[in-house]
Amino acid sequence: MLRVLGIGDNVCDKYLHIKTMYPGGNALNIAVFAKYMGMESAYLGTFGDDEVARHVYSAVRGLGVDLSHCRFEQGENGCARVRLEEGDRVFLAGNRGGVSGTKPPVLSGLDEEYISGFGLVHTSIFSYMEEELPKIRRAGRFVSMDFSNRYDEEYLKRCCPYLDCAEISCGGMEEGEIRRTMDRIMGLGCRHMVIATRGSEGAYVMADGKFYEQSACLVKAVDTMGAGDSFIACFLVNYLDGIPQAVDFGEGSGHKGIVDAAGYKDLLVRLSLYRAAVFSAQQCRRDGSFGFGREMELTGEDKRVMEEAGK
Repeated sequence: MLRVLGIGDNVCDKYLHIKTMYPGGNALNIAVFAKYMGMESAYLGTFGDDEVARHVYSAVRGLGVDLSHCRFEQGENGCARVRLEEGDRVFLAGNRGGVSGTKPPVLSGLDEEYISGFGLVHTSIFSYMEEELPKIRRAGRFVSMDFSNRYDEEYLKRCCPYLDCAEISCGGMEEGEIRRTMDRIMGLGCRHMVIATRGSEGAYVMADGKFYEQSACLVKAVDTMGAGDSFIACFLVNYLDGIPQAVDFGEGSGHKGIVDAAGYKDLLVRLSLYRAAVFSAQQCRRDGSFGFGREMELTGEDKRVMEEAGK
């Protein structure tokens, strides 16, 4: 069974219009979605000591995600502020990761030993783990990083050499521009593949130079929060869980059906894309990234952000 580790960001997504907060964050979401798919999963990151932190920690621990290597610091947990417009999320001003941004984990030798036990290690541009990427690369078997749509050339140059897979958000971008960006990421040192998510327009994958397209499985969305993360998690879990079975048949085996590793890998990528599209659509039918909404009192800063957004 594939073991999955998310390293970096955890937040509560504060839905200000309904005074409800939901656990989330890219790295944490990947671990949680892997758990939902039946994988053994863990999260390594920094929690604050406020009500937000307690809610995120309690919800994720209750799901059975291993939190044994997390850090705990005084201060605000990461939060994002959100409102919904016809089921689609609109982000307002957050707190830039809270203590997760100011005090991200500095990985020890024991952490590296822990990381080496996972088949997929995932982090993100929101995780503030750039300085730790060499350690993650050294320990990790397959390293994934989500750049969202926040990256620039220098940031890609800094991070790509440590990655097996990079993810980018490309809603509204032309196919030619997306392909060029994917090629550039591979050229900058990403070793294996790039996933480009495009919301309702579907997704692209470039795997070892081969290009794949996948349409979205469209549903009437309740909330699109975490949809891209669920797509990435499902694709990578299915692909990495299946790729060890890729073999070339021996001489004299015949030529019917799939008889080589390349043919199997092509089929596996396509199947993983299909499953990811279906899984992601299912996530759009629930509130928040993965549920666990909790009523909250608006802080002074929450109210200020609401007022500013309404102007």
